[in-house]
Amino acid sequence: MVEQEFKTIAQAIETIHDQARKFGLDFFPVYFELCPADVLYAFGAYGMPTRFAHWTFGKHFYKMKLQYDFNLSRIYELVINSNPCYAFLLEGNDLIQNKLVIAHVFAHSDFFKNNIYFTATSRQMVETMAVHAAKIREYEFKYGHREVEIFLDAVLAIQEHIEPPGPFGYKEEENEENEDTRPHRRETPYDDLWILDGRPKEPPPERNRKIPPRPTKDMVGFIMANSPELEDWQREVMAMIREEMQYFWPQMETKIINEGWAAYWHARIIRELDLTPAETVDFARLHASVLQPGYRQINPYLVGSKIFEDIEKRWENPSQEERERYGRTGGEGRSKIFEVRSCENDISFLRNYLTRELVEELDLYLYQKVGSEWVVVEKDWEKVRDGLVSRLINCGYPYIVVEDADYQRRGELYLKHRYEGLELDVSYLEKTLPHVYLLWGRPVHLETIIDGKTTVFSYDGKKNCRR
Repeated sequence: MVEQEFKTIAQAIETIHDQARKFGLDFFPVYFELCPADVLYAFGAYGMPTRFAHWTFGKHFYKMKLQYDFNLSRIYELVINSNPCYAFLLEGNDLIQNKLVIAHVFAHSDFFKNNIYFTATSRQMVETMAVHAAKIREYEFKYGHREVEIFLDAVLAIQEHIEPPGPFGYKEEENEENEDTRPHRRETPYDDLWILDGRPKEPPPERNRKIPPRPTKDMVGFIMANSPELEDWQREVMAMIREEMQYFWPQMETKIINEGWAAYWHARIIRELDLTPAETVDFARLHASVLQPGYRQINPYLVGSKIFEDIEKRWENPSQEERERYGRTGGEGRSKIFEVRSCENDISFLRNYLTRELVEELDLYLYQKVGSEWVVVEKDWEKVRDGLVSRLINCGYPYIVVEDADYQRRGELYLKHRYEGLELDVSYLEKTLPHVYLLWGRPVHLETIIDGKTTVFSYDGKKNCRR
C-alpha cells in the first residue's frame, strides 16, 4: 500500500513537472520527501531541517503542533530555497492535496531561482546551517549549555537588525577613503626639507574619530566586529546567526508576491491535469480555502494571486485608454507577470500594481483600536495601499541604526530609531536593551519618539531609565 502511494505521488510529480515547464517556469531540481506531522512541524518551527537548538524554536513548534492537533491550522508543505530544492510533504495528505502542493512547490522554486532579491542568498544553506549547529553544540560542551543559551538569547533578540543582502543592500567599499578617514603621511625627521621654499608646513587635518563614520543599520555586524567584551567564539556565533538571518531576509520581504506567484501557478497547473470529477471538486474546495480572506490580516495567497491575475489581464487585453496612455500593445500578459516575478518585492509589488479596482474587489481597509474596540479607519484605496506598504518597510521591524559607539567618550553605545510614525513597544524595548548591554558590555542608549517627543531610553547594567 505504501509502495503504491509512493508510485502514485512520483507519477504526479513527473506530470506536474512537465506541465510547469510547458508554462515556462524555470526552477531548481526539486527533491520531495514525505514527513509525519511531528517532523514537518519541527522543520517549520526551526525554519530549516538542520539548525541549532534553542528554546524559542521549541516554543514555536509547540504552538504550531497544538494548532494542527486541534485542526486549527495545517502546514501542507515546506520548501527550502536551495539548489537542489528540498520540499517536504505532509503524511496523510490525499492525492489532490499533494498535487496542489507539488505544483505550489515548483512555482516557489521558480521564484527563488529568478527573483532578484534572492541572487545574493546561499543555495547551500542547508549544509551551512548543519555546520553552524555542530559548532554551537561544540561551544555548549566547551563553555556550558547555560552560558551559550544566554548568549544566544541576546543575539536572537536583535537578529533582525542587519543590513539586507542582495543587489540593493548597502555595502561598505573595501578601500573607501574620504577626507576624514584616509591615512595621512607619517612624519619624519626630514620634514623641514618640504619648507625650504619658504612655505610653512601645513598641519595634518584632524581625523574624524566618530565610530561608526556614518550611522549603520547592521547592528549585529557592528557589535560583532567592534564590541570590546566579546570572546572569539561569541563573535563566531554572531556571525552564524547574522548569515542565517541574511538568508531568511529575502523570503520575509517577498512573502506576498512569492505566495501569490505560487498560488497563481498551482491553480493553472492543476487545471491542466486530467482530474476525476471528485478530484475537481476537492481541488476547488482546497483552493478556495487557500484563498480565503483573512479577518485580522491580509491573506498573501489571495492578494498576491489576484494582483498577478490583474496584471496579466491588463497587459494581455489593455483598454483603449491604457493603449494610448501607456503604449501597451496587448498580448504581453504572460511576459509581464514573469517580469514582475523577477524584479519586485512586496513593497514595490503593492506600490506599483495594487489598483483601486483590486482594493475594492478584495474589500481591503485599514483598522485600529479606538478605545476598547477595533474600528475601520480608512477605506480610500490610495491610503489603504500606502498603509499596507508602510507596514512592510524593513519587513515590519523598527529601523534602528548604530549612531555612536563611543557616546560621550565613554565607550557607550548610542542607537537611534528612524521614527516613521509608528512608536516602539516600550515594554519590548526595555526587555531588549539588557540583551544589547550583554553584547556590548557597556551602557546602551536608544533614541526614539514617544507621544511626539524625543525620548532616550538607557540601560546601565542594573536598571532601565528614560529621559
